[in-house]
Amino acid sequence: MARIALVTGATSGIGRATAFALAKAGYHIIATGRRTERLQELKEQITEVPVYTLAFDVRDREAVQEAISSLPADWKGIDVLVNNAGNAHGLAPVQSGNIADWDAMLDINVKGLLYVTHAVLPLMLNRKKGHIINIGSIAGKEVYANGNVYCASKFAVDAISKGMRIDLIQEGIKVSEVNPGLVETEFSEVRFKGDRERAAGVYQGYEPLRADDIADLITFMVTRPAHVNIAEVLILPAAQASATVLNKQL
Repeated sequence: MARIALVTGATSGIGRATAFALAKAGYHIIATGRRTERLQELKEQITEVPVYTLAFDVRDREAVQEAISSLPADWKGIDVLVNNAGNAHGLAPVQSGNIADWDAMLDINVKGLLYVTHAVLPLMLNRKKGHIINIGSIAGKEVYANGNVYCASKFAVDAISKGMRIDLIQEGIKVSEVNPGLVETEFSEVRFKGDRERAAGVYQGYEPLRADDIADLITFMVTRPAHVNIAEVLILPAAQASATVLNKQL
């Protein structure tokens, strides 16, 4: 029987790379995201295995439930859920933070992860098997200046992941968390509201992680033997020692 992986936020960055990597590992891919045209491109570019696409915003609880419920019977045996969808919006001290940015980060990074997990879990519980990978961040381990609410959202992902692992241990479902440091994706461009020059500056003077590095790690984690769960990984570029210590050669 085919193995199936559902990847949220599959239209760019880590999610897109993970969809390709898991397809190469033989997983049939359910790719989700908000941008329909990018999902179609992904479907056309992955040629090794079947790809099923679902366009929805993880912030919309009803849309999430509707989308997962709409899966055809032969796509409902989800073996792996990669909760990747997430964003950072703005970089400002709390006293001048944008409340709309706070709402977006908490709604996507925390509530969106919960909505998708809640919709997918019954499909795993029915079979007493599955593996959930939550994409956290070093920002969920260390708070840095002006990161306040983004860090809070990723601290929440860390707590939720640990709680899920405890709650689901008797159900045969593995829960893992991947906490990347600096990865060059669209992340900083979104954070800085499309300011590409400022975003590019984040990754200058050292070699950051690439989306493929995280996808390789996720693939390794989900292809371990059934008795092995790599519960939590902090993955950094060699030039990064902590959230705020970076060896830049400018």
